[in-house]
This record gives sequence, structure tokens and C-alpha cells, in this order.
Amino acid sequence: MLVLAAGAVLVGAWWMWSEIDRRIEGTWQGPGDWWGKRATQLNYGADVQEWARAFDLPEAYLLALIQLESGGRKPAGKRFEAHVYNRLVAVRDGKRERYEQITAADLAGASDEALRNLATSWGPFQLMGYKCIQLDVQLRDIRGKDAIRAGAQWIDLTYGDALRAGRFEDAFHLHNTGKPYPADGQPTTFHPDYVQRGMAYVRKFAEDARQ
Repeated sequence: MLVLAAGAVLVGAWWMWSEIDRRIEGTWQGPGDWWGKRATQLNYGADVQEWARAFDLPEAYLLALIQLESGGRKPAGKRFEAHVYNRLVAVRDGKRERYEQITAADLAGASDEALRNLATSWGPFQLMGYKCIQLDVQLRDIRGKDAIRAGAQWIDLTYGDALRAGRFEDAFHLHNTGKPYPADGQPTTFHPDYVQRGMAYVRKFAEDARQ
């Protein structure tokens, strides 16, 4: 009986911790939306307001994207993408002409560790490290205190016109895949409900702004 009781306590403690962790991080599985929304507003709300106005981007979209990508956490964490790393290595070593806009000239002299950083997503928008080359900024700019400015600048350059035209589904799909939302209605995002969740977050942040 004591062994069973101890086991039940351990299971209960593990479950409680996992629930708290999920809610704080705002992860995909299970309830985390309330915590993620609150964290996004507290950690990034002021910066988002400033740079949304500077780049003429919808504030609700930027907030929704942060909640979607990083759960509003600060620091936001990182995610290494092995397939991106392999392609960047191939470009640097002359085995591949380019990866998106990145050419061998951009990666000349880059170490394997540097390429790992370029193949990692950073900051509240989870921008891939190699995007700093397109923006002509340092990697620290997309993962540090200037992450909202750099992220808003990249969004403005790549799909800002879609946002200003109110094409939010296209915008979310472009951010995640580099392509507009498919005409057949079947998203190709890593998470099938990525765009759907993003749209729901946009509506919530927009409602808050009207209140």
C-alpha cells in the first residue's frame, strides 16, 4: 500500500508539473493559450506596439505570431533545424548553388558552429539565423533585445504587403513555409493547425485592442 501511495504521489506531482510547464510555455499540446497570451503581452507588448507602427504592420498579427512561435516566453528559446544546417553546409562547400537567397559568398569562411547558429531559429518570432544575412544585421539582433525590431523588419520585407492587404492566412503560411496559403485549402505547415491557431490568436488580440 505504501508503495502504491508513493507511486500515486509521484505520478500526481509529475502531472501537475507538466501541466504548469505547458501552460507557462504556451506549447502546442494541451491548454496553454491563456498563459501564452498573457506572457506575450507582458514580455513583448510595448516593443510590438512601437515597431508595428514603425513598419505599418498589424499589431494583433505580430502578437499572435509571437504567441504561436514562442508562447510569449522571454528568453524565447531556440530550435536547431538539421535539414537547414545540411543545406547551408552544402552551399558553403560548393555542393549546392544556393539556399533561398544564401550563396557561397555569404558563407565564406563560416565554421560548422557558425552554420549551426544560422540553422537555428531564434527570438520571439523564431526567425532562422540565416535571415540575419538578408537583413544585414548580426545574429544577436534577431535573438536579443532588438529581436522585435529585426523580426518586424524581416516580416515587412518578405510579406508585409500581404499583411497590409489583410491576407493573414497567407502571412502565417509564408512565415512558416515561405509560400502563400495553398489554393486547395490544405496547409503545408509543420503543424497542420498552425494557421488556424494563428488566426484565432489574431482575433483575440484584436478584440483586446478594441476594449
